Amino acid sequence: MRWWPRSIRWQMLAGLVLLEALSLGLFAAVLVHQQTHEVYQRAYQRLAHQATSVATQAKEALLQERPGWVQQSVRMMGEAPSVAFAKITDPAGNVLFVSSGEAEDKPLSEVEHAQIPRITHDEARVFDAGQNRLEGVCPIYTGGDLRGFAWVETDRAWDDEQLNTVQHDTVIFGVIWLVASALLVFIMARSISGPLATLHRGTRALMNAPEQSANFPLPVAVHNEIGDLIEAFNRMVASIAEQRAGLHDTLSLLDSMLANAPIGLAFFDRRCRIVRVNHVFADMTGVPLSRHLGRTLPELLPAPVAQDLESSVLRVFTSEAAVRNQELSGHAFSGAQGGKPSRPWTWLASAYPVRTTPQQVRWVGVIVLDASDRKRSEDALRKTEKLAATGRLAASIAHEINNPLEAITNLLFLLRNFCQLEDPALNYVTMAEHEARRIAEITQQTLRFYRQSTLPTRANMSELLDSVLSLYQGRLNTLNIQVTRDYDAQMDLFCFAGEVRQVFANLVGNAIDATPEGGGLILRARRSRNWKMPGQEGVRFAVADTGSGMDATVREHVFEAFFTTKEVTGTGLGLWVSHEIIQKHKGIVHLRSRTAHKGEPPAGHASGTVFQIFLPDDPSLKSTAPA
Repeated sequence: MRWWPRSIRWQMLAGLVLLEALSLGLFAAVLVHQQTHEVYQRAYQRLAHQATSVATQAKEALLQERPGWVQQSVRMMGEAPSVAFAKITDPAGNVLFVSSGEAEDKPLSEVEHAQIPRITHDEARVFDAGQNRLEGVCPIYTGGDLRGFAWVETDRAWDDEQLNTVQHDTVIFGVIWLVASALLVFIMARSISGPLATLHRGTRALMNAPEQSANFPLPVAVHNEIGDLIEAFNRMVASIAEQRAGLHDTLSLLDSMLANAPIGLAFFDRRCRIVRVNHVFADMTGVPLSRHLGRTLPELLPAPVAQDLESSVLRVFTSEAAVRNQELSGHAFSGAQGGKPSRPWTWLASAYPVRTTPQQVRWVGVIVLDASDRKRSEDALRKTEKLAATGRLAASIAHEINNPLEAITNLLFLLRNFCQLEDPALNYVTMAEHEARRIAEITQQTLRFYRQSTLPTRANMSELLDSVLSLYQGRLNTLNIQVTRDYDAQMDLFCFAGEVRQVFANLVGNAIDATPEGGGLILRARRSRNWKMPGQEGVRFAVADTGSGMDATVREHVFEAFFTTKEVTGTGLGLWVSHEIIQKHKGIVHLRSRTAHKGEPPAGHASGTVFQIFLPDDPSLKSTAPA
């Protein structure tokens, strides 16, 4: 019903008013009916008494033969507030006396004439005279003779006024009762609707802003069932807030783990579209993080890799079983599908189902581990083992060459001194001795590279640098690279000689690899001071080439392990090991490099690289040597 109020307060008020109105209406109807009956009963009794009184007074006046008193009695009765008219008739019904007016003008009506035969001796009779009139009649007897009748008609207005008074009082009482009841219900309804309104506002506040706690706890203003309900609601809100806080902590923890995990994480729906991804996975694909959501794997990865990974995701959705350690290989791209491939990479991918219910797999999570470094480490380890084996083999060969070489040297000495050879033959013997000494020097250098000292010693830097250049002399001659040597033959340094020789071997080897045919290589060494701590003395070395140079990206990563620009032959360990050796000697290394610009010649001084190394001459280095 649209007209019925919605709030409990007004519903209670309207219901009570309606109930009270119905009750008062029924009570008023019963009361008016009862009062009307009583008024009519009193009117009947009053008319009978009044008619009897007039008859008695007339009887006394007639007995005393004073007719004037009869007239006076009738008029006095007619003046009574409840009497409308009084009159006296003879036994035949002729009007003799009236309370007002002339007797001739007040004849009896047919109804009154009809009542005469019904009048009994000494008994008043009340009857309905018609037209809403009540009338009483009483016979007048004197000495047993009927002398006439006394007639009295009641004033209905007086009776109606009594009924109206009762009705008016009933209405006033009903209004007062309704107002008092409504006020009482209004006050009581506020004690009910007020807490309910508070509870309603709290519920709406919880629905609109579930994370806002400023409106809670709700005030408890009553101590009844509604108050208990509000307290229970407050406890429920506190419990929800505590659970939400725990859920937020869990979500924050999961988000932090997802964002900061050192592995790639991605989640896929049943259409193999990405619904969540972390920064590591985005870095692996080379696509910005914001462009992953809603995209498929073929839009992010090369086709073979995308197909293999997508088939694993679909297999997890189908079988609801995890797929573990799937190896994926490819090349890094500058974009998702564009750009030139650079370094190869290897991923280990595992896919697992993510269930929202025990019966439904809603997503599939993919964990991707970049195993490229491990793959390169394994390859580098294999290469290092091969190089180590080759070094041991070369050392063994060099050691075995020394025995026949010594015999050849002795035989050449005997030929030159005791066989009295002619000049041409003597010249040949001298040449053979020179070459034999070269062979002996080469074998000694080979053994020095393999048999490095475990303790620091004072080593001659000129001999060390010359031994490195001698190692690469063949390649230098083949490429026609001009070598400039700028160092003192007597300069020495307290160091691990074998390790320092390895540093310069790596630098010279890289310089030869980067320098084109006909280029230049400079080796310089001189006494100097640390450019950061001028009080520290040592030797400053410089290895410079006129090669292709390094761009900023290469310079940034050049000393990292396994970083190499030689995809086939490089291990990415040479400069990393060299940097570790320099730090072990408490040294400093600076790198400057320039790549050739367009239009500049590839050779010459348009491009190149310079490594500057400072190694302190520190005798305390011995204390840090391995045991």
